[in-house]
Amino acid sequence: MFSHKNSIAVLALAGVAGACATSTTGPSSGTSVPAFGRGATAQEVAAWDISIPPSGAGLPAGSGTAKQGEAVYVAQCQACHGPKGVGKPADPLVGGVGSLASDKPMRTVGSYWPYATTLFDYTRRSMPATKPLSLTNDEVYAVTAYLLFLNGIIRESAEMNAQTLPQVKMPNRDGFVDWSRK
Repeated sequence: MFSHKNSIAVLALAGVAGACATSTTGPSSGTSVPAFGRGATAQEVAAWDISIPPSGAGLPAGSGTAKQGEAVYVAQCQACHGPKGVGKPADPLVGGVGSLASDKPMRTVGSYWPYATTLFDYTRRSMPATKPLSLTNDEVYAVTAYLLFLNGIIRESAEMNAQTLPQVKMPNRDGFVDWSRK
């Protein structure tokens, strides 16, 4: 139901939108365009363009082992993902291999993710959930190695870095359709 409060909110929003649309000069160009800000500089775009594709192109310098990653995991991940990645309150990160075709599929790093580079990329840009982009590259390589080790994908002593991470063969690598335009 449309109330008096909703009417006021709609009018206020319309007023703000109208003010933006009627502004006749851009921020610095003096042209007739809405004044919504400015274009990002090449340096600003580069700072946010941190995506890592399956090939590993663009992986940063740094390295880490599962042993080093265990300490990072306990300090930064365990509160949400549980001891050794078993889950609670957040999703589990370990286990579930062979469960995807079952009635109760368990989508984890070991059972579902097709590329180890995707794990690195996702962890670096969005974990921990309360402080994304706060881990160093060495910490991300280390916690990635720890999760790969817990899932039985690499040895505990294996060092993950820009050269070794793309070479990791994930159990479900062939479980996805390749839609790339090669």
